[in-house]
Amino acid sequence: MATERFEDIAADFAFLDEWEDRYRYVIELGRGMPPMDEALKVPATKVDGCASQVWIQPRLAGAGSAARFDFEGDSDALIVRGLIAVLHALYSGLGPEAVLAVDAAAELGRLGLEEHLSSQRSNGLRSMVARIRAIAQGALERA
Repeated sequence: MATERFEDIAADFAFLDEWEDRYRYVIELGRGMPPMDEALKVPATKVDGCASQVWIQPRLAGAGSAARFDFEGDSDALIVRGLIAVLHALYSGLGPEAVLAVDAAAELGRLGLEEHLSSQRSNGLRSMVARIRAIAQGALERA
């Protein structure tokens, strides 16, 4: 169910043997994301439950079954910014129903993130996934 971009990340993770290399790769993914406009970093876009500051601003292009989900995201922590990039690869371009159908725990589990992130980072990652799912659910309810 993963997007092609996420599959590329999973393949890169499989190629990298050491967790330190994977950690650096996640940070590089975050550095490659465009910066989020400071005006969007408001309480409404802030993700609760993260140890770091995290913001997610959704975008939905189209309507009904043709709608496609995307989002901007940012964090004040490099590794978390990278995790946002991973989530962007997992969800961007999917319709809201497909976003809800993604088994994020299983897909992210393929990367082995849970076993190498602190409990606070893991909780934050789950909070980001929950926010993305809530946004997709809201889009379906408005359709």
